[in-house]
Amino acid sequence: MKFDAGNPRRQSIVEGYCTRMSVSAGQEIGFCVSAAPAAAVTIDVYRLGYYGGAGGRHMRTIGPVPARSQPVPPVGPMRLRECRWEVTAALTIPADWPSGVYLGKLSAAGTRYQNYVIFVVTDDRPADVFVQCSTNTWQAYNKWPDSYSLYDNDRPDKKPLVSGVRASFDRPFARYPQVTDNPLSLGTGEFLLFEFPFAYWLEKHGYDVTYGTNEDVHRSLDTVTRCKAFLSIGHDEYWSRPQFDHVSEAVRRGVNVGFFSGNAVCFVTPFSPSADGRANRIIERRGRYGGIRPEEEKWMADLPEPGPDEATLIGARTVIPFNGSGDWVCTKSDHWIFAGTGMKAGDRVPGLVGWEHHGNPAAIPGLEVVAAGKTWTGGDQESHYEATIYPGPRGNTVFNAATIFWAQGLASPPGHWLPFVHNGRPHGPDRRVEQVTHNLLRRWTGA
Repeated sequence: MKFDAGNPRRQSIVEGYCTRMSVSAGQEIGFCVSAAPAAAVTIDVYRLGYYGGAGGRHMRTIGPVPARSQPVPPVGPMRLRECRWEVTAALTIPADWPSGVYLGKLSAAGTRYQNYVIFVVTDDRPADVFVQCSTNTWQAYNKWPDSYSLYDNDRPDKKPLVSGVRASFDRPFARYPQVTDNPLSLGTGEFLLFEFPFAYWLEKHGYDVTYGTNEDVHRSLDTVTRCKAFLSIGHDEYWSRPQFDHVSEAVRRGVNVGFFSGNAVCFVTPFSPSADGRANRIIERRGRYGGIRPEEEKWMADLPEPGPDEATLIGARTVIPFNGSGDWVCTKSDHWIFAGTGMKAGDRVPGLVGWEHHGNPAAIPGLEVVAAGKTWTGGDQESHYEATIYPGPRGNTVFNAATIFWAQGLASPPGHWLPFVHNGRPHGPDRRVEQVTHNLLRRWTGA
């Protein structure tokens, strides 16, 4: 892929975004595409999944359709970059398209350059497993066109984790800016990097799975309670308060929850509508779940809407220092999650913990620490993590893997790159990680 001169985040020859992040059968989704110079653009739509190891299935070709260069919007209040591009092509989702994560591959005639757009097809059927895509976090880190993520601001103190900055879903996804330099992140957020290996693995093993977004969970408690298990995967940092409340209530009603993620539920992130009135198209960081701790003040300021301590839901929370890499070390080998793994206390999965992690377990009755250890940043800054499990009120359980990288231990789909960070990296699929995940999911779903 070719990137703009002097801008390693953007490729403006052909790029685009969708008018929705989440869409159901029968609803229309628009593709807003810019081509510079103007060109006929073809959109090939794929559903991602296992598909016999291929990693995806071609669903439809749209076009070629004419596309022109569309403008980079001016900087609005709170550093908002909100594109108001014309819709280049539209698609009504067919009734037989299953829930899943879909990519639209954009190809401009007359060039060899391509790009992606990404969206999620959701449904309302009862299912065993609900996979929540971390779309808020994808957008929070989106720098398009160059330095306009929730981490970029004009404050003199240069603190990155503040309020007063907004990000719009009405813009392309730039190349992902940290941890891994993977050009496949262009247009796809973080899904291919940190979430796809889990989805690929679930479908390989035939689990009954449906998909949605942070926005879907924000909108409706039923999104979660219709399923037996709710999964947070990868880097799931930004949650609205209704989202937190819905998942907490789902636990009280007996839904099993797996936080196969790190740095999860860290910032209170309300939605607001787009300039043309479409709901939930803009996000803002407004608070720290549990409030700003003294050791976090060097990075955070002016977050006026704290939420509950995330550890009361997850079982643990983001620890300080929050960056690092380490091995996932078994501490309670007699627990049922380790059945069939052969793991003994002290056995470790190399490099599985990183780059952010959960620890400092909450005082929840019945909570058990099943893995724990140290992490290191650059070999000189020590931190720690604790993986936990605790009982819900109706025979359900909540598991916290304590690492963003859990999915890396499950599968390596075609084209997947293992991330490297802080002098450490996950080592790829591991039979023991797979078995722990099977043990959890089989108990949760009754399989």
